[in-house]
Amino acid sequence: MSVQPVEVAYTAVATAENGRDGRVASDDGQLDVVVNPPKELGGSGVGTNPEQLFAAGYAACFQSALGVVARREKADISGSTVTAQVGIGKTPDGGFGLTVAISATIPAVDRATALALVEKAHQVCPYSNATRGNVDVTLDVA
Repeated sequence: MSVQPVEVAYTAVATAENGRDGRVASDDGQLDVVVNPPKELGGSGVGTNPEQLFAAGYAACFQSALGVVARREKADISGSTVTAQVGIGKTPDGGFGLTVAISATIPAVDRATALALVEKAHQVCPYSNATRGNVDVTLDVA
C-alpha cells in the first residue's frame, strides 16, 4: 500500500511531558490534560490516557466521515452516534499494539443500510485510512 499525498489544510500540534505519566497540551491551549496509565497497565488511572484520547478523536472523525457518506447517499443519519473502543496490549514480538472497535447507532435507517454506510465511512475516515493495515479495526452497528 503506497502513501497517498495529502494537501494539508490544518496541522494539529500537541506536546507531551513525561510520556504516559505526565501532561499533554495543544499549542493553542484548547487541550491541556493530565495523562496517566490506566490501572490495568499499572498506573493510577487518575488522568486520561492516550488510548482514551485516540478513541475520542477516532469517534469524532468517523462520525464526520459518516456524515460525508450520508450526504452522498442521501441517507438520514439524524440522531446517530459513533463509539470507538481502543484496546492496548502486548504483541507476540514483545512490543505493544492497538485494536479498535467502531460501533455506530443510526436509528433512522435499517441495519443493512447502516452497515453499508459505516463500511463506506471506513473508506473515507482519515483515522481509518491511517490505521488500515496496521491496526485491527472492527466495524459494527447497534
